[in-house]
Amino acid sequence: MKYQVGETGRVVVARFEDRDNILQGLSEIAKKENIRAGVFYLVGGMRSGRFVVGPEKEELPPIPIWRELGESHEIVGLGTIFYQGDEPKAHFHGAFGKKDNVRVGCVRENAETFLVLEAIIIEIKGVNAVREFDPVSNMVLLTVK
Repeated sequence: MKYQVGETGRVVVARFEDRDNILQGLSEIAKKENIRAGVFYLVGGMRSGRFVVGPEKEELPPIPIWRELGESHEIVGLGTIFYQGDEPKAHFHGAFGKKDNVRVGCVRENAETFLVLEAIIIEIKGVNAVREFDPVSNMVLLTVK
């Protein structure tokens, strides 16, 4: 395990409108505000998105199991933002519910707001961490320098 201790910086409150791209919006805010590291919380509605629900087997590199939201769901989400090269990248895990069906996963593609989604982004200052390609997992992972 590697870790660093940082401090809380700015807090950003954002409202995503119907059909806004959630992952793109989080990255745009981080880039515009120069948030190099942060944590975010999401609550609201999501109309579509592709997410991973785990690997097929516990082996490296993992083969992801994909699921898709094809209609509106209530969501609650948590994630982090760190840069990969010159671009901020969000890592977003969420729970998605509609009627009696609840799913949980790592949102990676096509995350689109339904009606409204509230986001709170908390900047983390004083840490040196980035996302880098890991050849063992064949994934881009957090690296604490």
